[in-house]
Amino acid sequence: MSAELLSLFAGILIGLIYALLKARSPAPPAIALVGLLGMLIGEQVTVQMLKPVHTTALHTCQAQPTATASLNTACSRGGKS
Repeated sequence: MSAELLSLFAGILIGLIYALLKARSPAPPAIALVGLLGMLIGEQVTVQMLKPVHTTALHTCQAQPTATASLNTACSRGGKS
């Protein structure tokens, strides 16, 4: 089961428990949702920002199959000389 569905089901379960206990959410709903949205956006932005950094060195090394032995050695070590 994906993390999104598991999170949704957990939220629904907690909501039902709060309703049965006639308890109010500890945070105002609008503020809580905006905070969660910010967390999701921050996570996705971070993933997208880090993704090109990792693949750029890999593509550079793979794009030059006729390079010298020293470059090939540097590429096999992750681009470090």
